[in-house]
Amino acid sequence: MGNYTERSGLRVADELVALIEQEMIPGTGVDAASFWRHYAEIISDLAPLNRALLARRDDLQAQIDSWHQARRGVPIDPKAYRAFLAEIGYLVPSAGPVEIEVRNVDPEIASLAGPQLVVPVSNARFALNAANARWGSLYDAFYGTDALPGTAKPGGYDAERGAAVVAHVAGILDQILPLETGRHGDIGQLEVIDQRLVVTLRDGTATQLTDPTGFVGHRQDDGRWTYLFRHHGLHIEFHVDHDHPVGKASAAGISDVVVEAALTTIQDCEDSVAAVDATDKVHVYRNWLGLMRGDLSETFEKSGRSLTRRLAADRSYLGVDSNSITLPGRSVMLVRNVGHLMTTDAVLDPSGNETPEGIMDALVTSLAAMHDLRRTSGPRNSRAGSIYIVKPKMHGPDEVGFANTLFDRVEEALGLARHTIKIGVMDEERRTSVNLAECIRAVRHRLVFINTGFLDRTGDEIHTSMQAGPVIPKNDIKDAIWLGTYENNNVDVGLAARLPGQGQIGKGMWAKPDAMQEMLKAKVAQPRAGASTAWVPSPTAATLHAIHYHQVDVPDIQRKLADRQVVALDDILTPPLLDGRNLSPEQVKRELDNNAQGILGYVVRWIDQGVGCSKVPDIDNVALMEDRATLRISSQHIANWLLHGLITPDTVVEAFRRMASVVDSQNRNDKAYRPMTPDWGASIAFAAALELALEGGGQPNGYTEPILHRRRRQFKAAAS
Repeated sequence: MGNYTERSGLRVADELVALIEQEMIPGTGVDAASFWRHYAEIISDLAPLNRALLARRDDLQAQIDSWHQARRGVPIDPKAYRAFLAEIGYLVPSAGPVEIEVRNVDPEIASLAGPQLVVPVSNARFALNAANARWGSLYDAFYGTDALPGTAKPGGYDAERGAAVVAHVAGILDQILPLETGRHGDIGQLEVIDQRLVVTLRDGTATQLTDPTGFVGHRQDDGRWTYLFRHHGLHIEFHVDHDHPVGKASAAGISDVVVEAALTTIQDCEDSVAAVDATDKVHVYRNWLGLMRGDLSETFEKSGRSLTRRLAADRSYLGVDSNSITLPGRSVMLVRNVGHLMTTDAVLDPSGNETPEGIMDALVTSLAAMHDLRRTSGPRNSRAGSIYIVKPKMHGPDEVGFANTLFDRVEEALGLARHTIKIGVMDEERRTSVNLAECIRAVRHRLVFINTGFLDRTGDEIHTSMQAGPVIPKNDIKDAIWLGTYENNNVDVGLAARLPGQGQIGKGMWAKPDAMQEMLKAKVAQPRAGASTAWVPSPTAATLHAIHYHQVDVPDIQRKLADRQVVALDDILTPPLLDGRNLSPEQVKRELDNNAQGILGYVVRWIDQGVGCSKVPDIDNVALMEDRATLRISSQHIANWLLHGLITPDTVVEAFRRMASVVDSQNRNDKAYRPMTPDWGASIAFAAALELALEGGGQPNGYTEPILHRRRRQFKAAAS
């Protein structure tokens, strides 16, 4: 622990006091003494409620465990199971239909459909790149990834690869912005006459868009032209520059096609960061403050050059009505706070106890966002005047209601109008899934986002049903009956609650950052399922995923789904169990090895380098995006198989030692990497990974944070 300063009876880490009083509060109109007084009152009133909610979780889980233990070896009777869950209060009674009523929501959240990028706000460069991913080049996205088969030849621009990219993008444009005559690959000239776009094909034929209203404006800069189009509410730019290498090869001089991509970005303080103490949290908060003030920058070296990244400016055009058009240059940013579980020593109560980290996140991230609310000119994050907080890992309506009460108190502390703070509810715990309508009711005046976090949801599914029996292999869980039902239920409940026009219905992350061709084939299913947004791991992925929202008319899909028959609750409550299915020793060994390798590959960077989100090669050397949610799945899977005797502690230790060598080899080119072998006992990271597996069944709700935080602090203390 560092040094503390007393504020209204609280002991606050000196560095947090300095950040809040010297950097955050100036310019907000908030009085420092009032801020700390309100903070102390919130801790006094709400910290006990927070602890009671966590105790309720433990009590419910204990009762579920006992129910399954008493019926070991007997198939689950869905009717009896449902009645039991209702009896103990896990399932709550329905209070009838619920509809949200939310005001002052930006259109990117309320009414537009498009990708959502999630990024650790602890990394300033990544945070800036994500905010600026509002616009992305289709040419670059296809040229540099496997989204188009083949690769560019080394040694500068590959004209052959470039031509293939241009032709492929032209084919996409034929679907999105079709011409009355000819194809986009045949365009010879673009010009604006009387604010109307005139297209001339290479054979001299004059044509126009099938829907001329798709052209909305243009801009000219030093002989370079930008033509602006709109389709399904999303914008597309054609860049014309005859001097550009790509433009020279185009009869029309089209040098790039840029699309509106990540309409929204979640700047994450939770699963993708490794923030375990006041120093880490101050770093996270300072980056978020810079984003809200608009002055965050990051200088770095790339290809021998020093580059500085800043937030992008807005984009201006001359509209077809001769009036100017200004479009945002960056995503609308939401901030994901931590959940209700963890406490922090950055703020201690009058008795010296740690206080809930979620309360600190709510107060501090909202205070930082006031800089955006008070801005009267220039680019703003929320032009509607709202603060957007995504709240994860909540279990049921009471916990969602607690978040609503917390946000009420934060608004009072900061002098904000009621419901300035909007909430995104992550539907990623089973107790929330099966009570989703009542969770929505608890925040009906704040709710602007529900999202199926299927990774955490899988981890919670395994933990909740830990005593019911051994679960199926991880890859098979994706096809289990509960998962598809859960995904459909989220959409159906969101539609019934009238989210379209007021908020987002979202779906989860694409976890293979390098597999863009596979993503293009698979992820279109999410807007087709009625989701107005879905998560992507990179700006490039956002650019490519944007194509899907042109191919799919999401509002039309949602209208068609509105009358779909609701899913069966019993299906959501069906655990993904083996149910007598036998696995060969080879299958068990490979599953254990794959889990061990994934845990080790992620945890070693978390503990040793403080990296909360990593691209980790799996057992087949396929790079997968790993964060605490994927770690939760792997650790709970091992814990479940240990409990039911498919594996033993000895085989787990042996697998972890063997896979540690593999992970060391996979990281041999990382200069900051600390090998775990051959002296496993000296590696805190190895000890943490093994603890997560061997002790996973006893962790609260199967979460990984308690072990990770303790072991990361141990590493930092040893390194200091």
